[in-house]
Amino acid sequence: MMKTRFEHVPPGQTDPDPLPGDFILTHGGEFWSRVIHFGQGLRFAGKDRPYTFWNHTALVVSADGAIIEALGPGVQRNTLAAYKGTQYTIVHIDASDEDRREMVGFAEHWVGKPYDWATIVSITLSLLTGLKLSFGFPGQLICSGLVARALERTSAIFDEEPSHVMPAELAKMFAVVPPSPDTPKGKPVRCS
Repeated sequence: MMKTRFEHVPPGQTDPDPLPGDFILTHGGEFWSRVIHFGQGLRFAGKDRPYTFWNHTALVVSADGAIIEALGPGVQRNTLAAYKGTQYTIVHIDASDEDRREMVGFAEHWVGKPYDWATIVSITLSLLTGLKLSFGFPGQLICSGLVARALERTSAIFDEEPSHVMPAELAKMFAVVPPSPDTPKGKPVRCS
């Protein structure tokens, strides 16, 4: 597990001190968000099941809350303000300023690139068959793959192919526990 701290941000609030290279974990209510949640449940059972709480992630790229995320339409810029109406968890990583700049540069490079639906198919087939399948298209990423590949610019080492990492794997790697069950979720953000 990586050294980190995290904060659960309830609906209506924002994190006061995001740094470039930190990332958020959140949840959507759209069809694909529910599919991701279900799929993660196939891999994360027992004591690891709580990590499936999240089904979306995005990388913080500036101290004012700018983020880069991979959504159905592709990799795009957004802000933490877009998530103000829903609960999200910000993961504050332990990284040097140089590593953080490299993470941001990596994410900036991907803005405008397509979402990698083939990776979603690859992950789904792996989950359903138990086989270790890994395929996708060059120049395309999923949300958690974007964050994982950016984290490779730090000391992070993944057991899975980073482009195939799921939000639950990021939560587990950084020991992020879900908020208490009585925490309001707010309105889920469209994450697909």
